[in-house]
Amino acid sequence: MINKKLVKKGSALALALAITIPAVTPAFAASQNNNKIESVRFNGMQAPATIDEMVKTYTNATVDVKYINGKVKTFPLTYNYLFKSEDKVATVKGEKVPAGTPIDVNGNPIKDPSGTNGEYFVSDAPDSNSLLMPINGKLYMVTHYEYQTIDAAGKSAYGLVPASMSLTEVEQDKKTGELTPVNVEKIDFSAVNGLWIPCNGSLSPWNTHLGSEEYEPDARLFLDPTSKVRSQVETFAQFYFGDKAKANPYFYGYTPEITVGKNGKTSVEKHYSTGRFSHELAKVMPDNKTVFYGDDGGNTGMFMYVADKAKDLSAGTLYAATFKQTGTENGGSGDLQWINLGHATDKEVKDIIDSGITFNDIFETSDVPKEGFTAIKQYSYGKVEYLKLKPGKEKAAAFLETRRWAAMLGATTEFNKMEGLALNEKDKKVYVAISDQSKAMEKDSTGKDPADHIQLPKIKAGVTYQLDLQGGQKDSNGNAINSSYVAPSMSGLVVGEDLPAADAYGNTANVDKVANPDNLSYSEAMRTLFIGEDSGNHTNNFVWAYNVDTKELERILSVPAVAEATGLFAADDRNGFSYIFSNFQHPGDEVEGKSITAVNKEELLKAVDEQIGINKTGGIGYISGMPSVTKMPKNK
Repeated sequence: MINKKLVKKGSALALALAITIPAVTPAFAASQNNNKIESVRFNGMQAPATIDEMVKTYTNATVDVKYINGKVKTFPLTYNYLFKSEDKVATVKGEKVPAGTPIDVNGNPIKDPSGTNGEYFVSDAPDSNSLLMPINGKLYMVTHYEYQTIDAAGKSAYGLVPASMSLTEVEQDKKTGELTPVNVEKIDFSAVNGLWIPCNGSLSPWNTHLGSEEYEPDARLFLDPTSKVRSQVETFAQFYFGDKAKANPYFYGYTPEITVGKNGKTSVEKHYSTGRFSHELAKVMPDNKTVFYGDDGGNTGMFMYVADKAKDLSAGTLYAATFKQTGTENGGSGDLQWINLGHATDKEVKDIIDSGITFNDIFETSDVPKEGFTAIKQYSYGKVEYLKLKPGKEKAAAFLETRRWAAMLGATTEFNKMEGLALNEKDKKVYVAISDQSKAMEKDSTGKDPADHIQLPKIKAGVTYQLDLQGGQKDSNGNAINSSYVAPSMSGLVVGEDLPAADAYGNTANVDKVANPDNLSYSEAMRTLFIGEDSGNHTNNFVWAYNVDTKELERILSVPAVAEATGLFAADDRNGFSYIFSNFQHPGDEVEGKSITAVNKEELLKAVDEQIGINKTGGIGYISGMPSVTKMPKNK
C-alpha cells in the first residue's frame, strides 16, 4: 500500500446489515418452536445512475423471507450510519476526539504537524469491524483505522502515521435491533510497539478480535539509510515513540489479538509465531487451532498456521503453500502442497526481535546468481534477489522473513492481491479473494522469474476462490499435518469480467459482476457469501450477496464514488438480531482519472467533496430492515 493504488483498501461503509432475523436454515428452523422462518433471499439493487446516488452510501435492495407455512414476505433494506471517522465521538484522556485519531505510546492523540490549528490526524480509512458476542450483557465493536491517506497539507501520509483501532460500546434497541454507539475508546497498543497498517480482521471463535498488519516494511531495504522504507519506519517511530531511533521493521507485520474483559477494558498481544508477512486477516477454523491468512500485495504467498493448543495462537507450526496448477476454467484451479516452515512460540520470536537482529544477521546476499544462493522474488523487495541463510538462523528466517523463507523452500510467491477470507463451516470450505488476477499470476513471458508456478488467465476484475478442507493431509516432507482443516486444492467460484473499454460511468469491469473482491464474510444461517469490493475498475464499489446453493449474485450496497467497501462482517445472531458490517474509506479518491461521461465529472467531484470530503473521512454503519425472528409478524 505504499503504492497509492494499493492503498485502495478501505471504502466500505460499516454496513451492519441489521437483519433483525438471523435468517436460518430449514433444519435449524424446524428445531426452534418459536421460529417460523425457513429461508431468506436477497433481491439486488441497480447500480447508481445519478450524481446523488454515486455520492451516498445506500441500499434499496430487499429481502424475501420464506416462512415454513410457505408464505413469503418482502422487506426493504435501508442503510444506517453509526459514525464517521471524523466525528468527535472517541474519548481520550477526558477529551472528545475524532474516532479515527491515532494515539501515541503514551496514549495521547497525535497532532498533524502540517496543520495550522493544532489539529489531530484523522484517518479516512476505517476498515475491519468485529461485533463481539455479548460480554457481561454488553455489545462491543472493534474497528480498524487502516491508514492516513493525506495530511492537512494535502501530502501523502500513507504508512507514516501510526494506525489505530477503537472499541465501541453499542446499545441495542430490544424491539428493533437498532444499534447506537454510547462510548468509543481508542485501544492501547503501547505494549506491542504500536500498530502498523491494520487492514481486515475477524472474530475468533473464542470471542476475541484478530487484527492484521499488512505491507510489512522490508527489513533489507530498511538497512539503506537513504531508502523510502527507512524514512517511512523512522517517521512512524517519531510520531509514535517520539524517537526515530526506536524504528524497527521487525516490530510490524503480525496478527494482533484484542481481548475485551468483563469490565469492557481491552488487552492486546501480537502473535509473532504466526509469521511476518502482509497480513490481510486471520481466519480460524472450527478446531480453534488451524488458521488461514491472506497475504496482500504482488508476489505473495498463501500461509496456514496450526496452533499447539486450541484457542491459543501463542505457539504453533507455520506452513506455506506450493500451487500446482490444474486448470484455467472459471478463473483457475490448482492443488496445494504445504511446506512446513517451522515451529515457534511468540516469546521465542519476540526474544529474537528484542536481541536487535537485522536482515544481514539472517541472510547473505548476492547481486548476481551464485553457487549456494537461492533466487527468489517476493513482494516486499519487488525484484529477484539471491539469498543464502546464515547458520542457525532457520527460526529467524521462518518467522521474521516468512515470505522469503517460504520462497527459498519452494513455496509459491506469485499470488497477486490476495485479500479477504471467509469460512463455510458446514461445507468445510474457505473462500479467498484474489482482487486482481494479473502480473505474477500470469505466465511469465520473459523467462526471468525464478519460478512460474501460476499461469492463469489475466482477470483484472479478480476472482473469489474456494478452498476445500480435509483432514489426513501430509506436508511436503510426508509428515502428518495435525489438522482436519487443511486445503489440498483451490478453484474459482465468483469471477469478474473485464471490459475492453470503459463504459459511460468509467467502469472498466462489468458492473453487474463483482470487480476486485476484497472483504469476504460468510453467513452460515443465510448460506450466503458477502463480497465487498476494493475496485478501481468500478467507479462505485459495491457489496454483494452470493448464495452458495442457488449461485445467485445480488448487489446489496453501494458506497461513495471510488470509496472502498471495507469492514465486511456478518453476525448471524446478537440477542436475536443479525447484522452485516461494512465500512467505506477514501471517498472521491482518483475520480479525476476516470473516463466518466454519463454524469458531469466535475459536478460529481464537487458533490463528493461538499457532502463527504475527499480523503477526509470514512464511514461506519449498517443496513436494517428485517424483522426479529422471535417476534414474527402477526399476519404470519
